[in-house]
Amino acid sequence: MADQIPLCPVRGAAAAANRRRAAYYSVAGPGPGAERPSRYQLEDESAHLDEMPLMMSEEGFENDESDYHTLPRARITRRKRGLEWLVCGGWKLLCTSCCDWLIHICQRKRELKARTVWLGHPEKCEEKHPRNSIKNQKYNVFTFIPGVLYEQFKFFLNLYFLVVSCSQFVPALKIGYLYTYWAPLGFVLAVTIMREAIDEFRRFQRDKEVNSQLYSKLTIRGKVQVKSSDIQVGDLIIVEKNQRIPSDMVFLRTSEKAGSCFIRTDQLDGETDWKPKVAVSCTQRLPALGDLFSISAYVYAQKPQLDIHSFEGTFTRVGLLDLELNQLTKALFGALVALSVVMVTLQGFVGPWYRNLFRFLLLLSYIIPISLRVNLDMGKAAYGWMIMKDENIPGTVVRTSTIPEELGRLVYLLTDKTGTLTQNEMVFKRLHLGTVSYGADTMDEIQSHLRNPYTQMQPPAGGQAGSTTPPRKAQSTPPKVRKSVSSRVHEAVKAIALCHNVTPVYEPRAGAPTEAEDAEADQDFSDGNRTYQAASPDEVALVQWTESVGLTLVSRDLASMQLRSPSGQLLTFSVLQTFPFTSESKRMGIIVRDESTAEITFYMKGADVAMASIVQYNDWLEEECGNMAREGLRTLVVAKRALTEEQYQDFESRYSQAKLSIHDRALKVAAVVESLEREMELLCLTGVEDQLQADVRPTLEMLRNAGIKIWMLTGDKLETATCIAKSSHLVSRTQDIHIFRPVTNRGEAHLELNAFRRKHDCALVISGDSLEVCLKFYEHELVELACQCPAVVCCRCSPTQKAHIVKLLQQHTGRRTCAIGDGGNDVSMIQMADCGIGIEGKEGRQAALAADFSIAQFKHVGRLLMVHGRSSYKRSAALGQFVMHRGLIISTMQAVFSSVFYFASVPLYQGFLMVGYATLYTMFPVFSLVLDQDVKPEMAMLYPELYKDLTKGRSLSFKTFLVWVLVSVYQGGILMYGALLLFESEFVHVVAISFTALILTELLMVALTVRTWHWLMVVAEVLSLGCYVASLAFLNEYFDVAFITSATFVWKVSAVTAVSCLPLYALKHLKRKLAPPSYSKLSS
Repeated sequence: MADQIPLCPVRGAAAAANRRRAAYYSVAGPGPGAERPSRYQLEDESAHLDEMPLMMSEEGFENDESDYHTLPRARITRRKRGLEWLVCGGWKLLCTSCCDWLIHICQRKRELKARTVWLGHPEKCEEKHPRNSIKNQKYNVFTFIPGVLYEQFKFFLNLYFLVVSCSQFVPALKIGYLYTYWAPLGFVLAVTIMREAIDEFRRFQRDKEVNSQLYSKLTIRGKVQVKSSDIQVGDLIIVEKNQRIPSDMVFLRTSEKAGSCFIRTDQLDGETDWKPKVAVSCTQRLPALGDLFSISAYVYAQKPQLDIHSFEGTFTRVGLLDLELNQLTKALFGALVALSVVMVTLQGFVGPWYRNLFRFLLLLSYIIPISLRVNLDMGKAAYGWMIMKDENIPGTVVRTSTIPEELGRLVYLLTDKTGTLTQNEMVFKRLHLGTVSYGADTMDEIQSHLRNPYTQMQPPAGGQAGSTTPPRKAQSTPPKVRKSVSSRVHEAVKAIALCHNVTPVYEPRAGAPTEAEDAEADQDFSDGNRTYQAASPDEVALVQWTESVGLTLVSRDLASMQLRSPSGQLLTFSVLQTFPFTSESKRMGIIVRDESTAEITFYMKGADVAMASIVQYNDWLEEECGNMAREGLRTLVVAKRALTEEQYQDFESRYSQAKLSIHDRALKVAAVVESLEREMELLCLTGVEDQLQADVRPTLEMLRNAGIKIWMLTGDKLETATCIAKSSHLVSRTQDIHIFRPVTNRGEAHLELNAFRRKHDCALVISGDSLEVCLKFYEHELVELACQCPAVVCCRCSPTQKAHIVKLLQQHTGRRTCAIGDGGNDVSMIQMADCGIGIEGKEGRQAALAADFSIAQFKHVGRLLMVHGRSSYKRSAALGQFVMHRGLIISTMQAVFSSVFYFASVPLYQGFLMVGYATLYTMFPVFSLVLDQDVKPEMAMLYPELYKDLTKGRSLSFKTFLVWVLVSVYQGGILMYGALLLFESEFVHVVAISFTALILTELLMVALTVRTWHWLMVVAEVLSLGCYVASLAFLNEYFDVAFITSATFVWKVSAVTAVSCLPLYALKHLKRKLAPPSYSKLSS
């Protein structure tokens, strides 16, 4: 036994723990493995062409058919320079760059280097490693308060009020009690800190749950239970079946005799296939687990490398509504400054005018409402709670609570195909042999054809399963003769049953021993106890189909597999070589030896584009592949080649030599394998159907009627993607489809784009390589033309291309985008979009975890957008504008008061009145607007056209904002002038009349804004009014108790309130009669 194991760590079921990752693996029983497809890469075209104008005018098309007609150049955005660049945002870039440079200087990463890890001896580690714990918390004890405060004060609104509050510590600028300004600010910060603390505590609980999972640790004294967070580098960990791997590990030993194990990385990259890992041979051969301590071995690991398993963070999104409100806040600040300057000017700039200017800024500061952000944040939390509690979309999770209203502004929906629009459940539908085709209704004929060859075969004495010394003499290749249909069916089915990476798995019987040898012997090999594990559902569908027609895969390991024939015979095959599927080769192969005849056969299956040049000449493959693709079937071409013993030995020696090469190993191995891929015999063409998700057609129809343009981005072939687009009604029956021809250079792209421009109201289907060429030379023109299409299908797209398409739509249209997918290859697209939706499907949970919203089925998108997205946006728009109205009306009253009293910078309301106005007296009725709805959810689903109005942003615009400003100025002026006209002797009566009328006006305005009453709205109105009436008894400092209990006070307040509100009620009634909104027609 060697005393050293120079081995680089293998990510798999393991024994020696290394540094922990943020994502987990999953261990399974024996199963197949598959190479991970690499990202799609497009070779760069070198097109040396002069610039050619592309977009010819309509007159050009009518008068000249030339595609090179002279046209205006495409619009080019002018780059800002100098002072203009600095003012228009360049200062932000400079600050960001400086901060990044400082952080880089202060937080230099330590140099990564190779590691030596002793097996079972963590104390021998030369360097200190971090704890093996998961930490998803944003803050720690020291950074929580500073971090939360920074996140709040980076917004202009909160920063402004911090400055205003701090100014009250200056005696010359103090205009009231400190708590008048600090109490509202403190309330906002307290709510924010409390919310962040709750979220942080939940993250801590989730981390604690993961870090407290128990694992068996192997020590010299035996097994002990340890928490995953207590695992150290060098520990020997025993991982059970279906248990998550807690860290990076080296696979030393397994209970399976051949030393193989199969892992799944669904929570890391979204792939649900089972990947094979092989234990270190010298440790696998040890008699017992305890011998791992006696060999004094260590692992030499290379330094950490940057690869697909490295962690990528996500950023907190900010919705468009927040940005729009931030712009309106800046406009209000401009109005505040302008009004203050006007007041100082009318004052005549007497005395220290600059001090008076600042005092007016403080007096009128309620123009900018401090409670705006906290109301919106609480509203968003309420919307998220409503979404997750909706029984019609069970399983929906809101993972980003800052953008629920974004669901009501979407214009482009970009969706994956497999697992999103389709179920990712494959069903075998068709087998084509060239001259005969078998469908679902003729599978019984295949069973009869398959039964004949095996009934004629007689098993040797002792059964084939027990044959251990088969003849090894090479069989001569029989002369080529026309085979019968039965023979061809038999060859095709046998090839499908052998050429795959599927492994049958049997669950042990209840009460079976736990030791590896006994458990393996006691396994139940009955058909009902068997399940299949494979790298893709296509593979499982093929093997399940061969089982249904009589040829069953019974067992498989790294060296052999067994099939059971229709007559019950066991056919044993030795697996000599396996060539896994890769995205570059688009095919997989296997070399097997029939133990009963010693025949060696090379089987291969793959995509038609890869197999067409490998198989012998035929005149039907291309046509039938197109026919199956038009039916929505996923096709695979199956072929074989018989090898003599001499041919295989020659191949094996060259293959082994190529695998030992130091330079260009991959190229040499591929060249050796390609030497076998010549003139292969075409056996059959298979067609597998990926069934549509439930209610995909009505959901897509609803989204299209709502004005949402749907783009399907998929890695599938063009024909299959086009068929799914038709069958799912992504493309309506009345629309034409323009299939963008393959282009490889600038000239071809120019001609094809001009041809596409002639089409009107047709869907576009384009492949990834053609898209890459067009974007390289004609990015603006292509996006402009594609955005005019009702639907777009991009096939053969890589994950990078999907994200790039989302970014192009955002840049060129400025509209809101939403991406939806279910696999790890959709994560980049989901994170790039303004709103990401993940589906928890068969490809894992990575897309769902990376998304802002996760749903169980695609059909839930309809209700999520039409009902919750629409209502969230309309409610947030109404809530935000009403909160601004609440600040504007009291600021108007202050301005009127100051102008009447010779522009004195004296506050109208002081102390608790200002605090109570923004909190206790009006907070609950205003916030109850989050429960308002214009139409019932059923009506919103029935008429998706209502969604179209939201995409234009009319619910929150400068027009609607201006209307609320005018209403606030009118009501503030009426309340203040009315109180001044009606008061008789004491000024305190002015305060009592105006403030009481102000509270009543706000409550009535909430009632005027509400479209559908909820019982909580009534409770909020009554409660707020009751709180104000009850507090009058304790406000002796501000009110005259004798006056407010008189009938004079009551009629004066009623008169002022009526004048401020009744005209608005009348205008609203007239508007509903003369120009009713679209929803009012439905609600009536």
